[in-house]
Amino acid sequence: MAYFYPEVSRTFSEYLLVPGYSSSSCIPNNVSLKTPLVKYRKGVEECPICINIPMVSAIMQSVSGVKLATALAKEGGISFIYGSQSIESEAEMVRSVKRSKAGFVVSDSNLDPDSTLFDVLELTKRTGHSTIAVTDNGKSDGKLLGVITSRDYRLSRMTGEEKVTSFMTPFEKLVYGKDGMSLSECNDLIWDHKLNQLPIIDDDNNLVSFVFRKDYDSHKKNPLEVLDSHKRYLVGAGINTRDYKERVPALVAAGVDVLCIDSSEGFTEYQKQTLEFIRKEYGDSIKVGAGNVVDREGFEFLASCGADFVKVGIGGGSICITRETKGIGRGQASALIDVVGARDDYFKRTGIYIPVCSDGGIVYDYHMTLALAMGADFIMLGRYFARFDESPSNRVTINGTYMKEYWGEGSARARNWQRYDLGGDKKLSFVEGVDSYVPYAGPLKDNVQLTCAKIRSTMANCGALELDEFKAKAKLTLVSSVSIVEGGAHDVLLKDKQGIEVK
Repeated sequence: MAYFYPEVSRTFSEYLLVPGYSSSSCIPNNVSLKTPLVKYRKGVEECPICINIPMVSAIMQSVSGVKLATALAKEGGISFIYGSQSIESEAEMVRSVKRSKAGFVVSDSNLDPDSTLFDVLELTKRTGHSTIAVTDNGKSDGKLLGVITSRDYRLSRMTGEEKVTSFMTPFEKLVYGKDGMSLSECNDLIWDHKLNQLPIIDDDNNLVSFVFRKDYDSHKKNPLEVLDSHKRYLVGAGINTRDYKERVPALVAAGVDVLCIDSSEGFTEYQKQTLEFIRKEYGDSIKVGAGNVVDREGFEFLASCGADFVKVGIGGGSICITRETKGIGRGQASALIDVVGARDDYFKRTGIYIPVCSDGGIVYDYHMTLALAMGADFIMLGRYFARFDESPSNRVTINGTYMKEYWGEGSARARNWQRYDLGGDKKLSFVEGVDSYVPYAGPLKDNVQLTCAKIRSTMANCGALELDEFKAKAKLTLVSSVSIVEGGAHDVLLKDKQGIEVK
C-alpha cells in the first residue's frame, strides 16, 4: 500500500505571520538580510560564500543572463547562469559577469602595435569596452606600450588604416600603478590625476590589470554588492547530469563561484554521480548545490552525497505544469517545512549547516518573507526576475500593456531535456512547462529594493534583526479562505480602478 503523508499539502497563501514584540531598536533600517549560500560548520567557522539579500535567480533561459546576473550581484544576490546552452557559451557568460566588475580587472581588450584603427573599432564593437591596451604581444599580460580610449581618435579625420602606435597614449605619458598596490591606493591615483582608468603593471612593465573610476562610483552606490576576493561580482551557473564532466571544468576555468545541478527531481543516482565526480576532481574547493526535493528523505540523500545547499520544490513554479502533467510534487510550504526540519536535525547531528533554497510557489512579495520564516536560507525566483529590464527575454506589447516573455525550461520553446532526464532518449518526450508573458516591471534595482524593504519591515514587526533570529521568533498561523478575502481591500469602491472624474 502507498504511503500517505498525514498533513495536507499546503502553499504559502495558507499562512500568515503573527507579529511579536519589537524593541525601539528593531526598525527596518537595522535589519540585515545577509545569509549563507553554501554549507559550513555553523558556530565554528565563517561561511565561505554569503549573499547580502536572500534572493537568487532561477537557472532559466528567460531569466539568468549576463545583464541580470550583474544587476543582481550589485544588489547583494546571485544569479545562476542557465545551463541549457552550449558549454562554451555558458562559460563565456560567466566570464562576462566576472569581467564586468570592480577592483583589479584583467583586460579583455588588447592589441599589438601592428594593429590599426579598423582593429580598434572591431574590437570595441565586439567587447563593448572603450579602453584598449596595446601590448607587445597583443595579450593581457604583455609589456604595456600604450592605452587607447575613445578620446584618442576622430573617425571623421582618419582613414582607419592608421597604426595604433600613431594615436595611442604612449607608455611614457601614462599614469600607472604597480602590482601589489591596494585598491584604495589605486583609487587615490585615479582621483588625484583625474583619470577614468589606471593600468597596473609589474616590475617588468607587463600589464597586470586595470582599475576603473566607474567601479569606484558603482561600489559607493551599491554597498550590498557581492564580490569575490578579486573584487569581481559573484556568479553561479547551472549544470546537468549528462555532460558535467566537460561542463564543470569549463565553468571553473571561467571563474564561476558556485554551481547548481539543474534538475526537476534531485532524489536520483544521477545527482549522486555528478556530486561524486566534482568531489573527486575538486574536493570541497568547488561549491555545488543540488535538488530539487520535497521531503526529509530527499534532503538526507543529497546531504550524504555532498551537496553544498539543497533546493526545495517540485511543480510550484508559475510556468511549471509538472503536477498536472505527471501528478508529482508537493505544496511548497509543506515541502519547505519538512526539508528545513531535516536540515536542522542534520546540523544537530553533524555540526554541518546545509542551507536550504526554496524554489517556486512565490506569488506575492510576502510569500518570500513566509519562506524565510519557515526556515529557507534563500529563495530562487524565476517569474519575479523575468519581469525586469535586465532579463534576457523580449519586451512586447499585449493589448496595450507592456509584457515580458517568460518560458519554462520544460516548455517546447526551451526543450531543456537534460533537466528532466531520467536516463532515456536524449529528448523532451512531453512538455512540463509553458511559454507565457508576465507584466513588465521596470529595472531590477527599484523592484528588489522595494521587496527587501517589505521583508525588513515584516522582520521588524516580528522583533527580529537577522534571519536566524527571524526563524527562531517567527509565529505562523494557518488562514481560512474567508480570512484571505478579509486581508485585502474589501467592501469599498477603489478609486484607481473606476476612472471617476471629481469636479
